[in-house]
Amino acid sequence: MIIEPKIRGFICTTAHPVGCAAEVDREIAIARDRGRVDDGPRTVLVIGSSMGYGLATRIEAAFGAGAATLGVQYERPAAGKRTATAGWYNSAAFERRAREAGLWAHTINGDAFSQEVKQEAIDRLREVGPVDLVVYSLAAPRRTMPDGRVVKSVLKPIGETYRNKTVLVETGQIETVEIEPISEPSEIDDTVTVMGGEDWSWWIEALDEAGLLATGCTTVAYSYIGPELTFPIYRHGTIGHAKAHLEATAHALDQRLATRHQGRAFVSVNKAVVTQSSSAIPVVPLYISILFRVMQEMGLHEGCIEQAVRLFTDRLYTGQPVPVDEEQRIRLDDWEMRPDVQQAVNALWERVDEASLEEVADLDTYRADFLRLFGFGIEGVDYQADVDPNFGGVEEPA
Repeated sequence: MIIEPKIRGFICTTAHPVGCAAEVDREIAIARDRGRVDDGPRTVLVIGSSMGYGLATRIEAAFGAGAATLGVQYERPAAGKRTATAGWYNSAAFERRAREAGLWAHTINGDAFSQEVKQEAIDRLREVGPVDLVVYSLAAPRRTMPDGRVVKSVLKPIGETYRNKTVLVETGQIETVEIEPISEPSEIDDTVTVMGGEDWSWWIEALDEAGLLATGCTTVAYSYIGPELTFPIYRHGTIGHAKAHLEATAHALDQRLATRHQGRAFVSVNKAVVTQSSSAIPVVPLYISILFRVMQEMGLHEGCIEQAVRLFTDRLYTGQPVPVDEEQRIRLDDWEMRPDVQQAVNALWERVDEASLEEVADLDTYRADFLRLFGFGIEGVDYQADVDPNFGGVEEPA
């Protein structure tokens, strides 16, 4: 069948297996070229490994550091003429390339919050020994608790309605968005339950009890802070409470790992990029489109793979103490948050409207990056060719 992008709101309901594989190959080439880490991790677990920062980190671990990798994802395979999700194709392409390079790689497809998946990961990791690096890159809107209760996160301000500009990515129309505040405190608690650090801590405890944490092991959870214009719905909203819990969890895990394994735990605050999650947040697509223009003009623009390379080569595996901010966070958003970058973004934000959008923002790059998430718009891919949607089902490593 010929596979075309079918976009509904902020999601694409189709994915292209050949395009996804080509994008994985592009990131592998960057990791091989820029990311050689001689003293990096030998065995890496990435929780949330199928797209975005999780996928890029797995690629850097394997092709930059030569590590064995176990990925945990929750993706859908193809069924009939319905394509698989992009994450499914990404992991299949990654595993093929890893096996070709002689690297151990396996992917578990299931609910990372569940005890069953944690146990399956433990069983798999016994094949390759203790883990040097655990990366928590889970971005889920809901969580099924051990008692079967389903808890959902919400993106809401606290105290008063939030109003600001946003862009409809498909049309370029500028609108004012209004987001009502929480109606009850349980919305904060539920968001913390889904997006905070509890499950991260449970993963580390499970690995520790199984004897699968190596001496000197590291764990990193990914986070975002963002600019002041998004603070009411992000850092100061429900998600901000979850991020604060994630950071508190990092401090507790750091003490545990230091005492038991001479290890360490960090939250890494990463740069704004186009992901399925960020596309769903009002205001953020317009901010990212302006940010991209500014950072490209300054020669500072990075995608997920470049950030993953910097995490390994400039932060975690330099042989020196890891540079952190006053809250003990790794700041890979350092270029985004540079005063000159933010000043330029703020100046353009004040100017942007439908008439000036093309001049002050780079919506074309935003759209292209969004399509690339699903394997579309990749140079060298023939999108008029017939493709088997079952192509590249995730297989067990040879």
